[in-house]
Amino acid sequence: MSDQTIESARRCVSPGSFDPITMGHLDVIERAAKLFDEVIVAVVYNPDKKGTFSPEERVGLIEKSVAHLPNVRAQAFGNRLVVDVCREVDAAVMVKGLRDGTDFSYEMPMAQMNTQMTGVETFFMAATPAVSHYSSSLIRVCAQHGADVSKMVPPPVLEPLLERMRGN
Repeated sequence: MSDQTIESARRCVSPGSFDPITMGHLDVIERAAKLFDEVIVAVVYNPDKKGTFSPEERVGLIEKSVAHLPNVRAQAFGNRLVVDVCREVDAAVMVKGLRDGTDFSYEMPMAQMNTQMTGVETFFMAATPAVSHYSSSLIRVCAQHGADVSKMVPPPVLEPLLERMRGN
C-alpha cells in the first residue's frame, strides 16, 4: 500500500442526504469517528429537488450536532457520485449505516460497483437497534403531525425541524 493510500484510508466519507440528520445518522458518524482520523459527512443532493432543508442548512445542523467530535466535518456536494466526492477529498473509504436487509440489498451492488470502478471501499455499519428504525422521511412525517420526535433527532435539529414542519 502506498503512503498516499494509507493516508487516504485514515479519512472516510459518510454520505447521505441528511434531511435532517437523525440520531441514527449521528450514531454511525460517532462510531466512524472512533475508527478514522477524519470523517467527512458528505451532504449529497440533487439541486433539482427541493428538500425540507437547503444543503447549507443541513451542513449547519450537522456541524452543530457533531460539535463534540473534533475529527468530523460536514460539507455539501451537489449532483455528483459519492465516489467522485471520495476522490475530491482524498478518501479511500465510505462508511454507510445499514438499518436492515433492505438497506443491505440496495447498498451492496453499489458498493461492489464503486470498488470495481474506482477502488473506493465501503464499510457497512449495522445500525444500533435503538435507532435502526429511524429515517429522515418518517421523522419529518411524524413531526408534521405533531408527534414527539425529540429522541429521534439531535438536540440542535429539533426546533428547526418543528418550525419547518409548522411552515414557519
